[in-house]
Amino acid sequence: MELAYIPSPSRGVLHLGPIPLRGYAFCIIIGVFVAVWLGNRRWIARGGRAGTVADIAVWAVPFGLIGGRLYHVITDYELYFSEGRDWVDAFKIWEGGLGIWGAIAFGALGAWIGCRRRGIPLPAYADAVAPGIAFAQAIGRWGNWFNQELYGRETDLPWALHITSSADGRVPGYYHPTFLYESLWCIGVALLVIWADRRFKLGHGRAFALYVAAYCAGRFWIEYMRVDEAHEILGLRLNNWTALFVFLLAVLYIVLSARMRPGREPVVEPGAADDGPKDGADTDADGTAEGDKDAEAAQDTEDSKTGDTKSEDTQSEDDEAKDEAGSAKKS
Repeated sequence: MELAYIPSPSRGVLHLGPIPLRGYAFCIIIGVFVAVWLGNRRWIARGGRAGTVADIAVWAVPFGLIGGRLYHVITDYELYFSEGRDWVDAFKIWEGGLGIWGAIAFGALGAWIGCRRRGIPLPAYADAVAPGIAFAQAIGRWGNWFNQELYGRETDLPWALHITSSADGRVPGYYHPTFLYESLWCIGVALLVIWADRRFKLGHGRAFALYVAAYCAGRFWIEYMRVDEAHEILGLRLNNWTALFVFLLAVLYIVLSARMRPGREPVVEPGAADDGPKDGADTDADGTAEGDKDAEAAQDTEDSKTGDTKSEDTQSEDDEAKDEAGSAKKS
């Protein structure tokens, strides 16, 4: 008997009257809200409008859910279309089963549609939401804990996950909590992207590419620990090959993008600078505070008045000098 372990929930569904509250879906929903909230803050900091991230997420999130489910169903088709299985289960997304690769790919497609409708560059939007996506994944992975799925090999470590029931027929026991490993890794990825973005002023999609590369690096070794049924190619699980391939693409993009388009986009959302106050002051496209401009205008007016007064004094002195000169001549 283990002295210390991570317990599994006795059930993954709570009923609020006739309404079922599923832990898996709850984690996904919380993750989406966190991603939109953080993405909105980062988008505003880059010069965009408040609410733009949420507007585009209306396109990205449904596409991402569809893509994630499609990837899972296609790569694990035997769970739904083999003998004795019910193909209707392929639509029961609340029971678990979202492939991150399909979610990101289709989510990017939805975001591209939303960005195109708003006249916004997709790479800039992707950079803004990248850390939020990583945090959303960290939260979403706890949905696997509620479903008692996607765990690793048996272990006697103090943080072993105690599985009491399993949909794949595994006997109850203590296993590596790969859901926890990936959750912690995703938190680290999010913090890495935030730090690197501030330090190096990443732009043109490089912050998002860094998120992808860092996530793939962690997913490779975490996937290697899992022992649930999966398709293999040359002794490696399909997701290992996918992580390796996507990692190389992300690194290549970072290198080429840095050479071809260094720096960060000066404008991420046309016209956003003219919308109104940001951080307590109105700003124009050049970043000058409206209050400062008013002060400058007031100073210019004061200087003008002072100049007019000086001109009047000078004119009076000239007139007096002419009068004195005329008097001298008459004398």
